Amino acid sequence: MRVLALLFATCLVAVANAQTNELTILKKNAATPVKNQAQTGTCWCFSTTSLVESECIRKGAPEPDLSEMFTVRNIYMEKALNYIRRQGSARFDEGGLGHDVIHAMATYGIMPESAYSGLINGRTQHNHSQLVTELRNYLDSLLKTKRPIPDNWQDRVTALLDQYLGKPPATFTYNGRNYTPLTFAKEVVKFNPDDYAYFTSFSHHPYYQPFIIEVPDNFSNGAYYNVPLNELIQLTKTALKNGYTVMWDADVSNGGWAAGRGYALSPAAGASAGSNGFDPDRPEEKVTQEYRQRLYEELVTQDDHLMHITGLAKSKTGKEFFMVKNSWGTGGPFEGYVNVSEPYFAINTITIIVPKAALDKSFKDKLALATK
Repeated sequence: MRVLALLFATCLVAVANAQTNELTILKKNAATPVKNQAQTGTCWCFSTTSLVESECIRKGAPEPDLSEMFTVRNIYMEKALNYIRRQGSARFDEGGLGHDVIHAMATYGIMPESAYSGLINGRTQHNHSQLVTELRNYLDSLLKTKRPIPDNWQDRVTALLDQYLGKPPATFTYNGRNYTPLTFAKEVVKFNPDDYAYFTSFSHHPYYQPFIIEVPDNFSNGAYYNVPLNELIQLTKTALKNGYTVMWDADVSNGGWAAGRGYALSPAAGASAGSNGFDPDRPEEKVTQEYRQRLYEELVTQDDHLMHITGLAKSKTGKEFFMVKNSWGTGGPFEGYVNVSEPYFAINTITIIVPKAALDKSFKDKLALATK
């Protein structure tokens, strides 16, 4: 993901430069503490895992701390299989999308962080650059060999994953009881992949139908329901107001993204930054479906970074912001959160994942989603 190039530079913006306007919280939904993906492109897993954790809390379970890296290593293996089957004509790197997490949890189960952190040999921060380089080099070497390739080639991938991330236990103890990843997902997390719905908004496909979102990190060809932009915004707000949270996939390299200052805006042309150098109430773009589509077609709006929307807030002038939990640690004026304006959301959203229970019946019927 392009976000890796921005990760540290953005976070190092001095807190002293942050604006001083206070926000009024309109809705703050339960979320687990902010984590740090560190030097990895695994935001897709941190954000969607956080969504699942919030659903646990909403349903009345104790606050969980789920392992991102158990999911990541399972997806690395799936990427390796995809890369070999497509003879190298596929993407193999650290990126992914939110549906990959839901799929992995359903297929392989879930572990608590206490059972599998993906940090070994005294490491305290994640860094997958060498791991992914070695994996890709090995896969490329297989494709250069005389056919047939070895039947046991996956053993080497597993060995590399174990070397860098540690070998996951087949069973583990949690709160005095023994579980496998699948029994933990079912009995403790109460996880059901059918509880989640996937949305996007682009005009080059029919509305109210799913399509495979065309972004490089969609290696697994995940499909998202296509809805008009105003409905995408409204269903996000409605979910938040009703106590649910939302996974958000967005572009964070366009103008207006200022995570170090705690805000993301899409300022209108010529809008003043304010006397202190940053004004979250400055005028912003008037976003239309056509404008959003043009930026996507021009490769301006791209799939950069996935985060977790947990609430709504407003400024002193009444301007609304989405409260977004990031995965870059707890730095910045809002301790790891970014306040995202509606215009920024409208322009830069690629996809969202919403608990189905957050959708009203008429909307479910419109999309032919199963009601619960």
